Amino acid sequence: MFSFDAASINLTPLPPFPASDSMSLASSDTEKSLLGIPKWLTQINNDISRALERGANIRQLVGARSDAIDDLLIVLFTWFELDKTDLALFATGGYGRGELSLYSDIDILLLAPDKLQTDVSSKIDRLVAMLWDIGLEPALSVRSVDDCLEAATDHTVASTLLEARLLIGNEALQSIPVDVVNKLWSQKDFYEVKISEAKARYIRHNATEYNLEPNIKTAPGGLRDIHIVGWVTKRYFRVSKLYDLVQQGFVTEKEFDELSFAESYLWQIRHYLHELTGRNENKLLFDYQRDIAQRMGYESQPDDQPNAAVERFMRDYYRCAMQISTLSEMLINHYYETIIEPHLPDEEQPTKRPLNALFNQVGEQIAVSHHRVFSQHPEAILEMFLLMGQYGIKSIRTRTLRALKIAARGIDQTYRDNPEHQALFLENIKEQNYLFHRLRAMNRYGVLGNYIPAFAQVTGLMQYDLFHRYTVDAHTLFLIRILHRFTDARFYEDFPLVSAIFQRIERKEILVLAAMFHDIAKGRGGNHSQLGETESIEFCLAHGMSKADAHLVGWLTRYHLLMSMTAQKKDISDPEVVTIFADLVGNVTHLNHLYVLTVADMNATNPQLWNSWRATLMKQLYSQTRRILRADIDAPTNRQDMIRATRKQALTMLDNANNQHMNRDEVLRLWDELGDEYFLREIAEDILWHTEAILNHPPIGYASNADSMPLVVLREHRELALDAVQVFVYTQDQANLFAVTMAVFDQMSLDVLDARIITATRDFALDSYVLLDRSGTLLKDEDSQQELKQRLVDAFKNPTTPKLAQKRIPRQLRHFDVPTIIDFEFNEASGQHVMSLQTLDQPGLLARVGQVFLQQGIEVHAARITTLGERAEDMFYLSDQNDAPLSIDKLDTLKAALIASISVLPDSSHV
Repeated sequence: MFSFDAASINLTPLPPFPASDSMSLASSDTEKSLLGIPKWLTQINNDISRALERGANIRQLVGARSDAIDDLLIVLFTWFELDKTDLALFATGGYGRGELSLYSDIDILLLAPDKLQTDVSSKIDRLVAMLWDIGLEPALSVRSVDDCLEAATDHTVASTLLEARLLIGNEALQSIPVDVVNKLWSQKDFYEVKISEAKARYIRHNATEYNLEPNIKTAPGGLRDIHIVGWVTKRYFRVSKLYDLVQQGFVTEKEFDELSFAESYLWQIRHYLHELTGRNENKLLFDYQRDIAQRMGYESQPDDQPNAAVERFMRDYYRCAMQISTLSEMLINHYYETIIEPHLPDEEQPTKRPLNALFNQVGEQIAVSHHRVFSQHPEAILEMFLLMGQYGIKSIRTRTLRALKIAARGIDQTYRDNPEHQALFLENIKEQNYLFHRLRAMNRYGVLGNYIPAFAQVTGLMQYDLFHRYTVDAHTLFLIRILHRFTDARFYEDFPLVSAIFQRIERKEILVLAAMFHDIAKGRGGNHSQLGETESIEFCLAHGMSKADAHLVGWLTRYHLLMSMTAQKKDISDPEVVTIFADLVGNVTHLNHLYVLTVADMNATNPQLWNSWRATLMKQLYSQTRRILRADIDAPTNRQDMIRATRKQALTMLDNANNQHMNRDEVLRLWDELGDEYFLREIAEDILWHTEAILNHPPIGYASNADSMPLVVLREHRELALDAVQVFVYTQDQANLFAVTMAVFDQMSLDVLDARIITATRDFALDSYVLLDRSGTLLKDEDSQQELKQRLVDAFKNPTTPKLAQKRIPRQLRHFDVPTIIDFEFNEASGQHVMSLQTLDQPGLLARVGQVFLQQGIEVHAARITTLGERAEDMFYLSDQNDAPLSIDKLDTLKAALIASISVLPDSSHV
């Protein structure tokens, strides 16, 4: 694709080779010490790296390395006397395009008119051996013309042949590679197979440009998206360089410049990836992102947050990736519409019907009726997207997209202040049909970022962590997509309550606008929720919305994290916690909107974040708060009311079930022994499950009775039972119960989501855990269940300091610096200290925390376990072993011991 003079960037010249006739063809000694080539190759790479540091254009450098390898292969071809045969040596693939990074594959083809002779084969073997010995690792194909015809039935082979470039040898074979492809593949068939390949490739990369560790070659928006434009167009236009498509009128100068800039940016990243790893590495892992950001000139500023430089680097990468995927998609569609579609049979031609005076529907796409629509009618920019929603149209014809991109640049403050445009924008938000697809197109083609400039600032903006899986703009649009799913019957089983609530909300645009603004102020410093509140209210009022609606959008923007933080980080079994939350929410309308927005936000932040346990917490908080806000006379208003209400509900369920296995009087006697704390923290359904298990288990004596067998039962988590396991333990209370239990869970790779450690009135422990099973087999495999039960029973019977499983810290976690923060707060109602722990998530964390509690004589009464990407944010309700509050000295000692234990990370070598 490019050709440069290597000397212009001072590449070290190829060392002189001795004449081939001065050496025996049977010469070995590894072909006379490899003729100095490895040293030369190393020097070439060093020359290229130094040239890049001096400011040389990366486009020139990838071409210069290709030229250097050309020189080497031509000399070797001659040196092994292959120039005396009828072979032709071709560069193919990326090398054929003239693009070689430091450790790129060297794709070459040795083409023969007919079957190879034995003496020729031996020369080729020596050439291949030499290439491997000098460290080039060639991707070499040796084929006859007939072999080529057979191999090119594979479209991947056909793609490499399209880019074949003759280096040396039989010039009569120069056109054979391209001729073979043209003979075997029609324009339409080749287009369709490459599109199918691209779709499969996208799916492998989660169908997004915004992966946390993207593959810059094969992911959406990677180099492969540029290659596919060349593959499908070069056959028709008979060109070898992408720029030739500009001269053919297929690509505009601006499109070529945008594509070239983005491609150069990825090439520069690829250069540093190769330089750092010493291999053909294309995955932009966390391991390399900081180093590459620094090498590419992204430096931290005095007022920056710790990860600001790498986040700026990744933002620019994501913007380039989106630009590449957008242009690639547009050009590929343009090729179909202008080259393939006109030659389709009449029955396959798209039908055209007018939508209004400005727009037509062509097949399943929308198109302007003439090329001056946007220039003569600026409001048509927004009207087009509204029509797409009204008529159920998902995509746009390419000529219209090109005109749209140009028109979008003209959206300025005057355009934004126009009442007609403001009304059209709001109508777009109100129209729910294909809203995600329409907003996505607005974002990709510049409309959304120009209409809401603050949205342009968060396009491509990422947070350097494992919790936020998408850039802010992608997350926002995905959130809106999930809101729509709440109206889709296919997703009702996943979101039964929230779907029912959302469908009853008439003004759905309120939630859509809150979604658009909830993270719009990220990356600016300060509280993004408060800044977003101000901007959302100003936007809504400027667009003619009522003050009440504007302030509801603003309130949702400001408090969009309130419900998730309350549910995950506070004890929502405490009526006081729920009452405070209800006071902040204020009314059921706010609650309904906040619940829907929160569930959608959590699902759009990280697909792994939403699970059955978080769903249960959210539902529980919503239900309890709704009863308070509706002034339900039966709603519990304090701890004793809640205890009585829970017992009453459980008893009603028992009576309605008419359970033959439980006697009502026995149940009531048992409940009297279990203590108030138990009924405060457990729900009625679980109480009945526990009660039946206890009554059907042999009686457990007091701690002095060593023959008593602990009760351990488990089942699928019943609320939205997606992936969680409930474990209930009933046994004699003992000091190390929490520590040994955590150690057993850790040994069996079970992640703890929630823990309730309750001591009954007669000195018995009633411990409930909600677990995630990484292997997914615990509930299906009877042996695994028995192993878990036996390990717990054995651990309880041998109250020694538990052994911890030795596990290395995962690779991704090594690249995050999460400070360990421990705070204590005294809870007057329970008489316990609430300890909050924030630290790096790591293997065996809870087991190590449990060991410290054991060593310090700490009693654990409850725990709330929250993992947010690389961060663990856990809460523990603590007392001493006599259930008394902890002294200040004890708190200080505990904090120091925990920090000392947590700071010693598991061995991360060889991960």
